[in-house]
Amino acid sequence: MTARRTKIYFDGGCRPNPGAMEIAVVAGGVAAIDHDAGTGSSMDAEWLALIAALRLARARGLADFVLLGDAAAVIRQANGVVPARGSAARHLAAFRELAGDGPGPRVRHVKRTQNLAGIALARAATEKK
Repeated sequence: MTARRTKIYFDGGCRPNPGAMEIAVVAGGVAAIDHDAGTGSSMDAEWLALIAALRLARARGLADFVLLGDAAAVIRQANGVVPARGSAARHLAAFRELAGDGPGPRVRHVKRTQNLAGIALARAATEKK
């Protein structure tokens, strides 16, 4: 039996934009949510969520994983398809430092409706009300 690649979902958001940020990472059906990720833009929140997802993969010692999110702009920047500017450039530098030498981690886009981290954030928001 072949081991399956671990899927790690990430999502971030803020209300208002810019404003208070929150992020979520889901791996193995378990959600980790940070409702107090600081103040910033929705793009900052997405980057922080991506970095948190990579930290989780590193903490678990995973070699074969894919980071899945619905923020197309962040994913394109993380994959080097488009340049990152402003605060995104700082987040990209932190992401690359955490990634280390060698090929970068797989970062892929999923539809918002398939992003388990986004679903976890939405569910947590409705439970807080």
